[in-house]
Amino acid sequence: MDKKNDKKPILPKRVNYSRILRDFSMLIILIFMVIVFSIIQPAFLSGRNILNIMTQISYIGLIALGVTMVIIALGIDLSSGSVLALAAVVAASFAQSSDWEVLKYPGLQDLPFVVPLLAGMLVGTICGAINGTIIAKTGIPPFIATLGMMTAARGLALIYSNGRPISGLHDAYCFIGGGKIGPIPFPVIILVVMALISHTMLKHTKFGKYNYAIGGNEQAARVSGINITKYKILIYTYAGMLAGLAGVVLSSRVSSGQPGFGNMYELDAIASAVIGGTSLNGGIGTIPGTLVGAMILGVLNNGLVLMNVDANWQQVVKGVIIIGAVVMDVRKNRLK
Repeated sequence: MDKKNDKKPILPKRVNYSRILRDFSMLIILIFMVIVFSIIQPAFLSGRNILNIMTQISYIGLIALGVTMVIIALGIDLSSGSVLALAAVVAASFAQSSDWEVLKYPGLQDLPFVVPLLAGMLVGTICGAINGTIIAKTGIPPFIATLGMMTAARGLALIYSNGRPISGLHDAYCFIGGGKIGPIPFPVIILVVMALISHTMLKHTKFGKYNYAIGGNEQAARVSGINITKYKILIYTYAGMLAGLAGVVLSSRVSSGQPGFGNMYELDAIASAVIGGTSLNGGIGTIPGTLVGAMILGVLNNGLVLMNVDANWQQVVKGVIIIGAVVMDVRKNRLK
């Protein structure tokens, strides 16, 4: 008997369309939103408007990158908006120009732009490290620990700036948030670079592997030898550094450091991560997904503004989308 004839034909694998739809649902929604807004308002799809959207989401996007890692580790960070404000006023105080008539901090004018940049990032890093240390070493729930930091950082921003904007910033510093390289706004480039770094950290380093392990099953991660305390501190420290960088970008864009910056930004960042597929149950999330989530919020805000929708209704629509994203997250977890 010919054994060749006994072989069963190799059938092509069936495409699991339901899984594709589930995994790429938010990207599909983003594309659908872009198409709808483009039909309703043709100016929406102009290159200028698209770059404007990308610039507007750069601050939220930077915070969301760090928040994604925190949520993957089954944590939460409510302090990022206030940390942004504190970093913004500190960075602005080191970026004063001697051309300004009234110097709020004499002796700090005309410093190289890298000094205020590093100062702002350092402030965020310290705040994040404090968050991580309190959470990891005391066992206080992340919600409470970061809520305390949210209040403290906002108060420090008001104290440091005396409750007033710090203006008169020099041009080199203002380029960080307001400059362009070719047609691309510099904040967009910063967001893309930090997204690539964050994605690499999550997917191709021990840090990322342990991040997922802690969120997936902290007890199992501890038994396997992972230093939970160390990596929780590192995760919150990185998130704080990104919030500090966002404060630098925002203050340089508006040429002013204001203690009121970042109000509710932490909620938009959390929403971006959740909409992008990061599970509030921990252990699941991606940087590209978070960027899609941030883009959905940015496209939604911009499109509704172009349609002259009342700002209060914009908040209602955003809330519905956030609730819908959480419902989808719960349903996906049940199916797994």
